[in-house]
Amino acid sequence: MIAGVTRELRAEAERTNERRVLVLAGDRDRGIDAAYDAVESVEVDDGDASIVSTRKGFRFEEHRPRSADELLGRTREAVVLDCHDRFVPNALGRAVGAVDGGGLLILLTPALDDWPAIRDRFDDSLAVPPYQVDDVTGRFRERLVSTLRTHPGIAVVALGEGPDGDALERDGLTGSAGEGRGEPVGPPSAPPDATFPAAAYRACLTGDQARALRAFESLAAPGSAVVVESDRGRGKSSAAGLAAGALALDGADVLVTAPAFRNAAEVFARARELIAAETGGDATASERDDGGGLDGDRDRDERDLRTPSGGRVRFLPPAAAAEAAAEADAAVVDEAAALPVRLLEGFLDAPAVAFCTTVHGYEGAGRGFAVRFRERLLDSRFAVSDVRLDEPIRYARNDPVEAWASRALLLDARPAVDAAVADASVDEATYRALDPADLLADETLLSEAFGLLVAAHYRTEPNDLARLLDAPNLVARALVADGRVVAVALLAREGGLDAATRRGMYEGERVRGNMVPDVLTSQLRDEAAAAPRGLRTVRIATHHALRDAGFGSRLLDEAHAEFGGDDGGSRKGGEDGVDYFSVGYGATPRLLRFWERAGYRTVHLSTSRNDASGEYSAVMLRPETEAGRGLLDRHAVALRDRERDGLSDAHRDVDPDVVRGALRACSAPVPVDLTETEWRSVVGASVGPGMYDTAPGAFRDLALAALVEGTDLDDRAERLLVRKVLQGRPWDEVADELDFVSTSACMRALGDAYAPLVERYGTEFARKERERFITE
Repeated sequence: MIAGVTRELRAEAERTNERRVLVLAGDRDRGIDAAYDAVESVEVDDGDASIVSTRKGFRFEEHRPRSADELLGRTREAVVLDCHDRFVPNALGRAVGAVDGGGLLILLTPALDDWPAIRDRFDDSLAVPPYQVDDVTGRFRERLVSTLRTHPGIAVVALGEGPDGDALERDGLTGSAGEGRGEPVGPPSAPPDATFPAAAYRACLTGDQARALRAFESLAAPGSAVVVESDRGRGKSSAAGLAAGALALDGADVLVTAPAFRNAAEVFARARELIAAETGGDATASERDDGGGLDGDRDRDERDLRTPSGGRVRFLPPAAAAEAAAEADAAVVDEAAALPVRLLEGFLDAPAVAFCTTVHGYEGAGRGFAVRFRERLLDSRFAVSDVRLDEPIRYARNDPVEAWASRALLLDARPAVDAAVADASVDEATYRALDPADLLADETLLSEAFGLLVAAHYRTEPNDLARLLDAPNLVARALVADGRVVAVALLAREGGLDAATRRGMYEGERVRGNMVPDVLTSQLRDEAAAAPRGLRTVRIATHHALRDAGFGSRLLDEAHAEFGGDDGGSRKGGEDGVDYFSVGYGATPRLLRFWERAGYRTVHLSTSRNDASGEYSAVMLRPETEAGRGLLDRHAVALRDRERDGLSDAHRDVDPDVVRGALRACSAPVPVDLTETEWRSVVGASVGPGMYDTAPGAFRDLALAALVEGTDLDDRAERLLVRKVLQGRPWDEVADELDFVSTSACMRALGDAYAPLVERYGTEFARKERERFITE
């Protein structure tokens, strides 16, 4: 029976140029045998099939569930996904994306009725301490099973459940003739006045790609910008790769970036093919490591392609690429929606730039690009060309498997439309829990809530949907206006760990799902940090049409009231109460101000930048009980002492406004205890002939105290304290950055900045010393 069902599915898939799904539900060993029967019955060569499984020894190309990213950019006639033992939702998304039009996705699952109640190794990863795997629910799989049983194009075979063996639950046939492959269509031809090689246009698979390639030609001229948008699978990265190769053939230095190199692998594959076709050989491998974080020598030729004309196509991680953009002839940012706006702005220094962005898909679909960066780009010096790709590359436009995957994994989740929330009032919005059972029962509620999380974060994946529905440590809260979700917060319970677990964490063991306790314990060496119970804001998002209207603050206030302890230290809500709230995020001045206003205080600033965001991560706490206040107090003191020296070392290049925000939100007082000799130097520099260089430590203590406790200085004066005094930058560099007319003017400004600090912190001796110069 398996062979017959598979042949019918395959025939309809090929006839319509669509894909089909075959579910083999039941015993795992029987499912593997049935998968072999299915692949053999439709005569798929072993080289055109892949399997994703925790087992090994298959004759097909093998991938492990956790490394299913290796399928990105691959095209297969059949992909077998073994959902037993470790079912990773991300792997399902990758497997679907690898199946070609006319091909089959074969799922090996437990019996569908039983599957939601079965816990596997992926569930183990959701059971973060102190929770156990039995605390994990099966709602994600319950919903997935429902889609498998109801969506067109999916056949289901219950293995060993028929009177004579297997039983066919659904044949998966749609009865549609579909678009089909039709008559062979020749490749697009180059426009008469094209500047890119004709081979580049012949390599395009759709008219959409050719239009995008035509737009990319403008990158040869400085001042040009191209924005290419599409859903996944439309070939935008291929078009960008052909363009990069064509520009390099003409001698240009093309800088390519993406959240990770795997996101840009297709760009380099197409660039390499075009260069080879035009030069009669291959791109020259570079032996130079340009700081791109190469994984090994084997990858160097993939990340730095050279042409005989002296052109090149090279990859750098986002933060490094943003800094180097001005040095290239053109920059290509792939998966631009997955990068923070602040980092994207760095690419506006490039002579010419292209931004390629996925509208819907697991690669990253944050709306930061569309909503916030688009306006910045249009206000820039660039002439902007927009291209939208709609035609799928490898399967028909109405492919039912694409629609099923989008629904099952919420790849197309989006917030409510702007018009539906435009009149929402923050005071009238209703605070509510997003219970996983309610989300499962209300598809609109689930889609709007998850859509807001997708919109707010540069990478929200199918695994995150499973966490939202099943993870026992997560809770979700929302503000709802007129029945529409307008703000959502995803919160993670952390801490409350026993002594043995805390000891193991302190000695180097990794404990899943406890980010803030782990940082405070393993990095900052506080073995007791994981004892208090915390609630961390994993993500918080407000509908983009309602930004800066107070919805985020209101949502936090409600969560604080629900879960927090009172001023006397007693808990609210019994077991729901927490000792502290926390948050960790890529620090920007705006976010630091937001969290400080919400009552959070800084306890840590990472010593290295995030490769994707280019930002230093901040950890902040808001205490609610005596235990929480004790945790904050000792780590605020540690931060204060650490930053006194760290700002001239590991944090020497942190943005001065980030430093100002982090210090302003530090709750530890800064003692000022200067010797008479040090006061002479400080007073002399502020109102007399003294010099900063004679007592830099004294100046540092005063600057740190002032920035932590708050000053009446203007922004430039505070930045001067950060850049020169705390970060130890050279005078000429500081003067140039802060727009002083000269180095001497910068020096005088520093002295002027210390005059009110002497008034504020000065001892009787310091005041008398000051009076000497004032009276004279």
